[in-house]
Amino acid sequence: MKRRQFLALAAAAMVVGCAGSKTRESTGEYLDDTAVTTKVKSALLRDEVVKGLDIQVETFKGTVQLSGFVNTASEKQRAEAIARDVAGVRSVKNDIRVMQ
Repeated sequence: MKRRQFLALAAAAMVVGCAGSKTRESTGEYLDDTAVTTKVKSALLRDEVVKGLDIQVETFKGTVQLSGFVNTASEKQRAEAIARDVAGVRSVKNDIRVMQ
């Protein structure tokens, strides 16, 4: 009996330890966000208009944050449009700055 109770408690602790909150991702969310970040960054690097190396991408619970510097407002808009088109992206926060 004690072994079963221990296993049940251990399993419960693992589930709670992997749960997310408003400020912390669950393990599954972290993996999903990592995949989204990779897809967005890859799409930016493939684009001929946007300088993908100059844009940083972070994802938290499906919200993608773009930052960095570009030469034109159209590059900034293009980067946001690319990110929005990636599967798994819930919203985009575009903090890219246009150099003047």
